[in-house]
Amino acid sequence: MVMNLDKCLGCHTCSITCKNAWTSRPGTEYMYFNNVETRPGVGYPRDWEDQDRWLGGWELRDNGDLRLRGGNRAVRLLKLFYNPEQPEMGDYFEPWTYDYETLTSSGRTEHQPVARPRSLLTGERVEIEWGPNWDDDLAGTQIARQDPNLGGVRPNAPEADGLDAGEADPDATGESIRLDMHDLFMKYLPRTCNHCLNPACVAACPSGAIYKREEDGVVLISQDACRGWRACVPACPYKKVFFNWETGKSEKCTFCYPRLESGMPSVCAETCVGRLRYMGVLLYDMDKVEAAAKTSDPTQIWRSMLDVIADPNDPEVVSAAREGGVPQAWVDAAQDSPVYRLVKQWGLALPLHAEYRTLPMVWYVPPMSPILSRLEARDKLAEADEMRIPVDYLASLFAAGDPEPVRRIIDRLVAVRMHMRARELGDPEPDCDLSPETLDDIYRLLAIARYEERFNIPTAPVSDRDEALAAQREAGFCASATCAKGGFAS
Repeated sequence: MVMNLDKCLGCHTCSITCKNAWTSRPGTEYMYFNNVETRPGVGYPRDWEDQDRWLGGWELRDNGDLRLRGGNRAVRLLKLFYNPEQPEMGDYFEPWTYDYETLTSSGRTEHQPVARPRSLLTGERVEIEWGPNWDDDLAGTQIARQDPNLGGVRPNAPEADGLDAGEADPDATGESIRLDMHDLFMKYLPRTCNHCLNPACVAACPSGAIYKREEDGVVLISQDACRGWRACVPACPYKKVFFNWETGKSEKCTFCYPRLESGMPSVCAETCVGRLRYMGVLLYDMDKVEAAAKTSDPTQIWRSMLDVIADPNDPEVVSAAREGGVPQAWVDAAQDSPVYRLVKQWGLALPLHAEYRTLPMVWYVPPMSPILSRLEARDKLAEADEMRIPVDYLASLFAAGDPEPVRRIIDRLVAVRMHMRARELGDPEPDCDLSPETLDDIYRLLAIARYEERFNIPTAPVSDRDEALAAQREAGFCASATCAKGGFAS
């Protein structure tokens, strides 16, 4: 999946439809497989990016080997019954309802009756202090200042804040812009499970209940095999694995695999109001995954991920795919995949926190707006460093702190806008490393693409699906919507 952050409205439609489809059962009240965060902010669950606290993802040891940050097998075994890195309810929120019966059954009183909040866990009255979207639209507040990504943002020069040269800002907090109401910035960050190529949750599970489907790469949790050890919850650096206290089992985003098998996109992508999501097939070389995850320089991991993704138009790749049992319909879909074009062909998307070394397969087109009005974008390419959203901040999210790939993507996005102005108004063509024909294609896909252009998802052939089901049942897993009832929570 690719998400174009310039088009996110922050409407949370994706979160609501996902929750209605997958987490409307007892024990799932606090689960949001898909959520939309306001950035800068602390996210959901709170401070999920603080891996010094959570020890999520992988670390590269001095000998070049990968190891879960949560420790080796012996260390994880000692944490089975007490794990200090396990998120607590306060890191999410304690789900509540309201005592509506007070309103409907109250007799005549001197004061208006009030429906007070009650915990869905204990039934007792609670004071609401946090929620799944508590910091929505709160850029410039104290909550925004707690965003860990702001630590890597360079401070302003004194003259940029209206001070004399050499004069320091006594209120400087490290941001390249001050988070005050006169000069604030914010954006929305939709998040879902990344269905990584090197998922830490799979490696951490003691019972082997989490696995990556061979036919489409979706990471799932077998509800039959899960024993509720919860080692997967802190191991996931994105905190997209949740524990159902009602069933005693872990659950996570399923990428709406029953819909994928029918050639339909996930619910969050289908219902996205801003049409910012793109889904398609990627062919990748599994033999290169380990080497990519072991890339020594964290800022180069995303480039190593591009090497893992194979060119679907290469005859050798097509031949290898067919020999490996990939259906021709999937090869055709990969050759016309919007995700491949955005990620590798045009180089417009980056993964979220690739430095966690899980190799996430959900990518993001960084936002380029709003650009300050002092820039004359119609006459020249806007300098990325002049954006109100600091490039260093975006680099902390999507490029392990390296601003160069973010600047390149923003320059290309600005070039698309300038190219369209040149075509419609006769302005000069931008000086860009992409051809005018390619800029036309980018404009169409990002701006006016139809449904079938944004989603190119082949259906699962019946024969292939039956063979995959038989193999998974033999291995003790249930991985399809056609499996026996009880295999997966739905």
